[in-house]
Amino acid sequence: METLTALTLAFDVLLALLLLLTAGFALFGRNLFRAIVLYIAFGLLLALAWIRLDAPDIALAEIAIGAGLTGALLLSAWARLERFDDNQAADESSQSGQHQTRTPH
Repeated sequence: METLTALTLAFDVLLALLLLLTAGFALFGRNLFRAIVLYIAFGLLLALAWIRLDAPDIALAEIAIGAGLTGALLLSAWARLERFDDNQAADESSQSGQHQTRTPH
């Protein structure tokens, strides 16, 4: 029985460390897509922590809302932001090309 207790304690400590590392990398990362993926992973790990605390209803809500819905909305916003940046870069390059081809009168 003591081995099982030591094993569960080791699992809980590992889970806590993974939660801290995932949150830190998601907050301080420079790549937006990676931060969103880490946010989703954080939500899934947090749901596992809620299950370990015998709160399956909160774990299901965390998976559905925290990791699922919010993650999907963040990925959708990221995709729109990428398209906006691409369109803006294309507009700037076409405008700079027009200014270079003009000849002064």
